[in-house]
Amino acid sequence: MRFFSGPGGIRKAVYTLLAVAISIGIFAGIRHLLAISHVASAYYAKTLCSGLFVSRRPQQEVITQDVLADLPTHLKHFSATVDHTRNLVRSSLFGMVEHQALYRPGLGCTLVNGTSIEALRAQAHGFTPLRTLPQPGALWPEGDRVDLDAPMAGVDKGVLQRVVDAAFAEPREETARRTRAVIVVHKGRIIAERYAPGFTPATPQLGWSMGKTVTAMLAGILAGQGRLKPDQAGLFPEWSGAGDPRAAISVDHLLRMTSGLDFDQPHERMLSDVRKMLFLEPDAAGYAKVRELAAPPGSFWRYGSGPSVLLNALLRTRIDGGQAAYFNFPYRALFAPLGMSTVVVEPDPSGTYLMPAFIHAGARDWARLGLFLLRDGVWQGKRILPEGWVAYLLRPTPQSRGYFGAHLWRRVPDFLRPYFAGDFTLPASRFYMLGHDGQMVAMVPSHDLVVVRLGLSRRHGAWDPDAFLDALLTAFPALDAGRRSRSGVEPAVEPIYRRPGFSWGRGDQPER
Repeated sequence: MRFFSGPGGIRKAVYTLLAVAISIGIFAGIRHLLAISHVASAYYAKTLCSGLFVSRRPQQEVITQDVLADLPTHLKHFSATVDHTRNLVRSSLFGMVEHQALYRPGLGCTLVNGTSIEALRAQAHGFTPLRTLPQPGALWPEGDRVDLDAPMAGVDKGVLQRVVDAAFAEPREETARRTRAVIVVHKGRIIAERYAPGFTPATPQLGWSMGKTVTAMLAGILAGQGRLKPDQAGLFPEWSGAGDPRAAISVDHLLRMTSGLDFDQPHERMLSDVRKMLFLEPDAAGYAKVRELAAPPGSFWRYGSGPSVLLNALLRTRIDGGQAAYFNFPYRALFAPLGMSTVVVEPDPSGTYLMPAFIHAGARDWARLGLFLLRDGVWQGKRILPEGWVAYLLRPTPQSRGYFGAHLWRRVPDFLRPYFAGDFTLPASRFYMLGHDGQMVAMVPSHDLVVVRLGLSRRHGAWDPDAFLDALLTAFPALDAGRRSRSGVEPAVEPIYRRPGFSWGRGDQPER
């Protein structure tokens, strides 16, 4: 204690404490930067791998137009090597902070986190994705032939083409749109279609969170088979401990994003839960399962990928036959019956599909999914989703102010629209599949319309889905005369999806 006595001792104590604090701060800062570097390296390897092997695009194009587009400049310090013999991509920062992504045919790219390349290859044993090729010479959707010159009553094709072309324009360099595909489907046929250079109808494009709605479709198929119930709770052994409040979380809570789990979603934050879960964790669902509650289940709405990843893990437990049967299930139950030949869903290292983020499909196959929803889960006369399921997905979740249903958007949320965006008058019947970076499949039952837009609009305000849809509807003057409601505030969906007599879970009867 004599060392710290007197004025000189006090100064020494202060300097010592200050040095310790600075050291701790420097150490914490280094750890933070190292964690960010790991996310960035994994993102680089995974994005390049999928662009090369899934979308089959040139390496340098993927790096400049996808990996580095509108992202922090420090990513330019990362480098990547591609082993085409082993289908392997490595990314590192000055030879350190290395991450690898492995391509497996049909399964796309998976980060080699907490596992080995050999184990991942063995995991794919028995996976034989069922693909139904389009009927030769038949018009879409039965085939893949498109006749854009066919007459279509009630459609102003000049206006339609101008609106589609405008989607590919770049009015502001600082907020690039990077539209890569637009498809317009009316009365079951493609009436407008355009692609950016380097993209074709056969190019699988990343849908990001549009895969959440695909998850809801697969859940519906299992519900129709009696293997899943929306009101079922006690979903995972990890939540079965005495007094664990997470045992009250139901399938419906996960579908409606009202689980109450404390999950940080913003992609803009490099160390958000969603980035760590997707790019660093060997078991994404395991990461989501250990989240604590931020609110009681059913009391609060928070959009996030965690609940959807948990749903995919739950679906895995409901499919008999092991890993291969689980991998094959989406293709045999949904994609092949719809004639989808370009879709690829990528799993995490543990073997659970990362459907809420890493699903790729050609624009025409995304349009097939939209038409399938527009037709209430019926395809070519065969019911695939149980009757009432689409109505259940569309029933508004009150905690979301009616913007969200059950893994399906009823309105475009404010955080996906530009600041100071216009308030458009749009049909009350519309609903959406929406994904990060401006992905959209919009369904408008009142106009018998499906609209697909795919791209890479990273900057906030670069793309406004409602502005595009508003302009597009002017190409249907006869139908468009009946727009009745202001966007974002309608309390109920249109009667077309109300199915009296069918209820999924407690209180899920569609409004009458």
